[in-house]
Amino acid sequence: MENNINKKPSSIKKILQILEQEYPAATTALRYNTPFELLLAAILSAQTTDQQVNKITGRLFSQIKGPCDILDRGVAWLEKAIKGCGLYRQKSRQIMETSRLLCEKFGGEVPRTREELMTLPGVGRKTANVVLSNAFGIPAFAVDTHVQRLCRRLGWSKRKTPLAVEEDICRLLPPELWSETHHRLIAHGRRVCRARKPLCSSCSLSLYCPSAPLSVEEKTL
Repeated sequence: MENNINKKPSSIKKILQILEQEYPAATTALRYNTPFELLLAAILSAQTTDQQVNKITGRLFSQIKGPCDILDRGVAWLEKAIKGCGLYRQKSRQIMETSRLLCEKFGGEVPRTREELMTLPGVGRKTANVVLSNAFGIPAFAVDTHVQRLCRRLGWSKRKTPLAVEEDICRLLPPELWSETHHRLIAHGRRVCRARKPLCSSCSLSLYCPSAPLSVEEKTL
């Protein structure tokens, strides 16, 4: 029978404390200086590593400052500029249309609500939450594959869709912890709690994790 110690508030608090100790400065790996740059980087990150996105945006951001610059350059230029990204042609069309909407509807500025952000091509709920949280400091909990995997393994959510996991975590944790917990779960997922062959034997959360190969007796000591 699955151990439910992690459902206790004291256990959740301990997990959060350990994550804070392990990853005190965890933040997005995407490099950006403005909300628009983060929006573009987040769109480009779909099916592409953050490291590859940073290589591309390092060149891209030196040539454009805002959405109107994208429109002036044109789609052919943009395709060439982001060619190292997966699905670069599709992303080029999305970014062009997003840039047009930002210029025509939002005065060249990135909107600050999830509903408005999700009207932009290439922007789903996860991307909108990333922008809200990182660019504007608005409480939001973005669920990517790392976050969903860790929430399931920790027993924080057993539901299968990113939206359902987000809803569970937003009920479990106060808003002021959403962003930092998101980043720390990603960091832990990349370093320790990997999709394949998680490093449970060296995981600082093992005592509180129902998925770790420890006995119930050990976890209740």
